[in-house]
Order: sequence, then structure tokens, then C-alpha cells
Amino acid sequence: MSLEKFFLNRENSLFVIIDIQEKLAKVMERRESVIENVLHLIELSKLLSIPVVLTEQYPKGLGQTVEAIRNAIAEYKPIEKMSFNCCDEEKFLEAIESYGRKNIVLTGMETHICVLQTALGLLKRGYNVHVVADGVCSRSYENHLTGLEFMRDAGAVITCTETVLFQHLGIAGTQEFKVISQRIK
Repeated sequence: MSLEKFFLNRENSLFVIIDIQEKLAKVMERRESVIENVLHLIELSKLLSIPVVLTEQYPKGLGQTVEAIRNAIAEYKPIEKMSFNCCDEEKFLEAIESYGRKNIVLTGMETHICVLQTALGLLKRGYNVHVVADGVCSRSYENHLTGLEFMRDAGAVITCTETVLFQHLGIAGTQEFKVISQRIK
């Protein structure tokens, strides 16, 4: 097994935020911690110039991306979709391909539906997928765990917010490190 897929850095990563929308978030028990972790990753993306792709599942029915993320993201341009698998949307594929990044870091809702199907779609296309376990959630914790296990079995790397943050930072003592360290205290 090649270890290459486990290494993240600012040059090879792309962050994807899947469907963290108003009406959907309301029914998620872990929404506050998931949103906070996604905000940490957005801050890192700004500091290190890591691209972010944002999706919204049927926004007419589920609303926009939650306000905190809309306000934090550098450019609010969601890719609207009807498919659970983001890879079934041409605009999504065009967006991720345009960056030429091999490692996709996934966050969003719900772990066992849209995140899972998107992870599978990305893996099938040869991407290295890192699923941020504390940056995704489902309505039930059992479904969340099942989704994570399914993605790991399929070949995704299951990680956490702080691992992603510090893999990208690489060293202590930089201005970026200081900003992120302050955020997570």
C-alpha cells in the first residue's frame, strides 16, 4: 500500500463542503461542533490559499448554506445539485478538476448519504479522499458511524479537523500556526 494518499499539504489539497444548509442543519444534533470545525478549515483555506468548493442540495427546499459558513467563505458560489453524489453534477466535476488537486478533504451533511456517495464517486475517479469525521454528521449517530466505516472500507482516509489543520501547517512558529492555534484553544 502506498502511503502517498495520507499526506496533505497546501499544494495538493482541495476542501469540499457538502450541503451544510439551514433546514438540514436544524435536525443535526452535532451541527454546532461540525460548523465550528468547518469554520476552522475555512480559516486555514484562507491562510494557505487552499481552494474550497461548496455545494447545496436543492436549496429551494433546504435553504442556503448556514450563515456562519456563508459569511466565512472567501467566495460564496455554491454548486446547486439534486444528486446525492456531487460527482453526478457536471459543474461539481468541472470545479474540482479545474484546481488539479489530488487530495479532496470532505466535510458536510449527511455522512451516510451525500458525503458517502460523493466520497465513493471521487474514489472511483482516482482522488485521495480525506473525510473529516468531526466535520461531517448525520441525523443519527449510528448512521454517521456506518457512513464513516463504509468510506474507510472503500479506501477513504478518515481523519479529524485538527489532523487536517496540522498536516497542512507542517511546522510551529509561523503566523499561520499562531492564527490556527488561537482558533482551536
